[in-house]
Amino acid sequence: MRYYIIAGEASGDLHGSNLMKGIYAEDTNAEIRFWGGDLMESVWSAFRNNPSQTSLGPSPCGQGDSTVSESAPDLTAPVSGLVRHYKEGAVMGFVEVLAKAGRLLKNVSFCKQDIIRWNPDVVILIDYPGFNFKIAEFAHKAGFKVFYYIAPKVWASREGRIKKLKAYVDRLFIVFPFEIPYFQKKGIDFIYKGNPLVDAVDNSYAMEQSREAFLESEGLKNKPFIAMLAGSRKAEISTMMPVLTEFAAKMHALPQYEDYQFLIAGAPARTIKDYESWLTEDNKSYVKVIFGKTQSIIRHAEAGVINSGTASLETALFGTPQVVGYITNPITYWIAKKIVKIRYISLGNLIVDRLAFKEFIQDQCNADALVTEIRELIENKMRIQKMLDDYADIRNALGGNGASAAVAKAMIRELKS
Repeated sequence: MRYYIIAGEASGDLHGSNLMKGIYAEDTNAEIRFWGGDLMESVWSAFRNNPSQTSLGPSPCGQGDSTVSESAPDLTAPVSGLVRHYKEGAVMGFVEVLAKAGRLLKNVSFCKQDIIRWNPDVVILIDYPGFNFKIAEFAHKAGFKVFYYIAPKVWASREGRIKKLKAYVDRLFIVFPFEIPYFQKKGIDFIYKGNPLVDAVDNSYAMEQSREAFLESEGLKNKPFIAMLAGSRKAEISTMMPVLTEFAAKMHALPQYEDYQFLIAGAPARTIKDYESWLTEDNKSYVKVIFGKTQSIIRHAEAGVINSGTASLETALFGTPQVVGYITNPITYWIAKKIVKIRYISLGNLIVDRLAFKEFIQDQCNADALVTEIRELIENKMRIQKMLDDYADIRNALGGNGASAAVAKAMIRELKS
């Protein structure tokens, strides 16, 4: 069968890559054309080069960043494989979306034409609601089967989109336990098979690699380090990097932390140019940007300052003490406060419905606050143990392994029925 998959950001690329593995394992004749990133492309390339290999091994999960072509495919003869890389359109926030509205609309128009020419058996949409709802409506009206994997966060804001889920989506696949009663109450049929991030973490290269091997591979001293994740989008990086580098400087100035290293996990599809403005002669001895090793950085860190998103949930599953820091455009934040209905911005805290780890947002996210909290997470053993206990509750709530494969099986079963 033919599968057209759309993932619009780094987390969607991760989940899309694991879903593709499951599809190839269940349907050895599968043809997949997709919008995504390096991870999805690596799975597609591996299957294309060895189609009899249905078990592709551990996902790279952020461990490698390949170079992809940005050239547009030939619409006269579309083939399987990558259509557009998510870095061309990933954007978050009301102001940021308006600034890139022209490009987003062009991508929507292009995607509609591409779907018609590819003529898939199913269009699979992964999160990314601003773009994917437009495609869902189009694909449904054009007669294509539409699956939505990783539900848009209608439980947080813009609940009116539920009408679109009912009208244009043939089957919804959810990934969080707290979504079960919500969608039941809203009368939307769904399939829940656990959360794919458990597989992505447990099967990752980072779980196999020792701390010593990681440090040696990156030419780093055998000293403790703190992870710093500024986000995957350019706008997030530009707002978080000044705070993170100031935080690192203040920590480094403390005698007990002068030997610590501060490792910035370079986001997939970004380059050193996105970070170099904040790397100076003063901090280059202890602040490093490392690409393609996000999960190893998270796993082996003493603690982490994590931009909210999938990375904060990954950090919980790896068992690394963390504080979430998030800064966005002031207008975007003002609008979000008016419409967002949830108590927490981090998925891990939402899952257990309490502050398993602190969230510093906007003005609260400053260097002094981060220094105080990270010191607490390194020095206070009771705080560390309490966080690890909360992490165990988060993991238990997400269920066991095999979610991606189970979802792929369920999708194929739906198509055949």
